[in-house]
Amino acid sequence: MLIYGINPVVEALRAGRLTAIRVSSRADERVAAAVALAEKHGVPVRRVPAAELDRATRGAPHQGVVADLSDAQVTSVEDLVAQAKGVPLIVVLDGIEDPHNVGAILRTVDAAGADGLVRQSRHAAPLGGAAAKASAGAVAHVKVAEVVNIARALEALKAMGVWTVGLAGDARKQYQDIDFRLPTALVVGGEGSGLRRLVRERCDWLASIPLHGHVQSLNASVATGVVLFEAIRQRSLK
Repeated sequence: MLIYGINPVVEALRAGRLTAIRVSSRADERVAAAVALAEKHGVPVRRVPAAELDRATRGAPHQGVVADLSDAQVTSVEDLVAQAKGVPLIVVLDGIEDPHNVGAILRTVDAAGADGLVRQSRHAAPLGGAAAKASAGAVAHVKVAEVVNIARALEALKAMGVWTVGLAGDARKQYQDIDFRLPTALVVGGEGSGLRRLVRERCDWLASIPLHGHVQSLNASVATGVVLFEAIRQRSLK
């Protein structure tokens, strides 16, 4: 997979996930630092004209560096639960199709120290360059389980003792009233449409985020951040 931008490339280098990088012959000192890190890790570096990077990224802002990201180790839903650092805290994406949203959610999952993300392998935003750049490099660190069916993945999580909490604007229960000290999977629906019916029905609880302004919805990545950090707040209490 091709990724681009300073932060994604540096984080992928730190994670040991890069096989090669290309840098612009007009690159600045930040790119030079990335090149030094690549050389330290034994990753091949090739200097090319900026136009070649423009073509590779189809005009997306690459900041003078692109890289080839190796495939992540295959992770299952069961792995996410079994390998959790403590009480499992997982995010499940149901039909998020905007790669920038996916990237921002990955960044939040990493920042919150959650245990990983579950996403559908089809009808979902690709984890490509745009998602990697929006994640500020978190795509190289967050464990991602690809599944065929989200509803069945929720059943698997519940069978392992994980409570599933779906975000829904019309839910009577508010997110701060959920006990996130329990093993939890936070289920986030697609932009505009929200949770699909079968996924919604599989959730143990539905929770809303109270809004007090004129706009009656939040961006999926913002909503994910609000609830994840409420979970962290609850778990930090003595």
